[in-house]
Amino acid sequence: MARRTKTEAAATREALLDAAEEVFLEKGVARTSLEQIARHADMTRGALYWHFRNKADLFHAMLQRVRMPFQELVEEVGDPSLVERPLEAIRLACLKGFERLEQPRYRRVHAILIHHCEVFGDIDPLAMQNEMAEEACGALIDYFGCAARLGHLRPGISPEVAAELLQAMLGGLFHDWLRNHERFSILERGTLLLDTQLQLMRSPPSG
Repeated sequence: MARRTKTEAAATREALLDAAEEVFLEKGVARTSLEQIARHADMTRGALYWHFRNKADLFHAMLQRVRMPFQELVEEVGDPSLVERPLEAIRLACLKGFERLEQPRYRRVHAILIHHCEVFGDIDPLAMQNEMAEEACGALIDYFGCAARLGHLRPGISPEVAAELLQAMLGGLFHDWLRNHERFSILERGTLLLDTQLQLMRSPPSG
């Protein structure tokens, strides 16, 4: 019985997060009340407050479902040989990220964060975006640093500059896609741009 109750509680929590995604996307975060979210999920406010302290707590939980730490993406590839192939590790991790972004939930939540969220109470979308960007940039610097030590990174390009260049390209692609997600596949266009940029950064073959 206890197991069933725990399962049902988890299902209720997920249903509330699903409802929050839909209402936030339609009305914006600041203009959405917790009562509207509970009603959209066909639940009471009491059920919502059982799982979330306030709107900020719910918003952060919604974001957590689509977080993509770079190292997690690398580990998802599941190839131990990537330790010796850091540029390929970057490539495959980015492709995993593109695949996730094409899932409706990932697109919706990132659209909410970028286009439907204002600074409101304990919710600061710019701070959240900066945190994610800094986390990704730090991981990229580590991988490009490994590539430089192995002689895989083109001479004259520092790991820091390589990470900034790649992140700028990915950020531009991401924002273009969020505005026009029906016009192109981020996986298809992203693969082309990513392969091109990494090739330009790769150390030329010796001899």
